[in-house]
Amino acid sequence: MAFEILNIIAISAFAFSGAIVALSERYDIFGTFILGIATAFAGGIIRNMALDVPVVHVWEQGYLLYVALITISIVYIFPKSWVMFWDRWNIYLDAVGLSAFALQGAVFALDENFPLGGIIFAAILTGVGGGVTRDVLAQRKPMVLHQEIYAVWAMLTGLLVGTGVINVESSAQYYLLFLFIIGLRVMSYHMGWHLRFRDLYRI
Repeated sequence: MAFEILNIIAISAFAFSGAIVALSERYDIFGTFILGIATAFAGGIIRNMALDVPVVHVWEQGYLLYVALITISIVYIFPKSWVMFWDRWNIYLDAVGLSAFALQGAVFALDENFPLGGIIFAAILTGVGGGVTRDVLAQRKPMVLHQEIYAVWAMLTGLLVGTGVINVESSAQYYLLFLFIIGLRVMSYHMGWHLRFRDLYRI
């Protein structure tokens, strides 16, 4: 149940995020739906391709596809004055999607009996894949390439799940990790944490 709820949250957050970016870039209705769907599902597809497991295509996503379509439709009918407001808050939607998808990817790899490296890899690909796809299609610099820490939080998710520090059979621990990663991502953004070690010293 926890896995399914997190799936819905992840799909909704990234579909919302993709649609907001599309509207802020003045995409038409077709482009808005394409970008929203790509953001919501690209991470899982990229992960499956990289791990050489069967790909679940967008049209085979069942109710999750309808969740994405409904979310995008709601965003599309927003008053246009809301779009720029939500675009400024997209970091929070992205943090939710990053955390939820990274956790989903880690659990998927765990269920497929992948070793620790595979679990971490799956968490990273699933967590950042949708956001990278969204930004590339919108011709924006992908967040994963920004100076703020981004993919590291997906890697941490995979590490905590893969080493058993977090027991994914426990709903409480499952949701605690979800909220913890969101908090870290938002904190790293606002506090300007980054991995540019050259800024720590002068050559």
